[in-house]
Amino acid sequence: MDNEDLKITENIDEGICRLYAKGRVDSNSADMLLVRLENALNNGLKSIVLDMSQVDYLSSIGIRVILKIYKQANENGSTFNVERPSKIVKNVLGMVALKEMLVSNP
Repeated sequence: MDNEDLKITENIDEGICRLYAKGRVDSNSADMLLVRLENALNNGLKSIVLDMSQVDYLSSIGIRVILKIYKQANENGSTFNVERPSKIVKNVLGMVALKEMLVSNP
């Protein structure tokens, strides 16, 4: 799946799925991100990591997607973390008091 505003690549190694997001997570791309993250969870991977080092915009719907996946992962015994958030992502997650809960490397 691809979107002109968001690119997602994936690497699976030793049961850990790393998704690398680049671009904007907004109303145009949030569904694509949700599908990719849910696919990783549904494939039985026990650890999902979303690298957001190259994300330059995160909207409220993007935050909802991240929170939804976090909750789903906890419910099925998996883990989900945001890794290497860009400064913008770090600021947005901090404003909504989710940075400490979601970010593995603040």
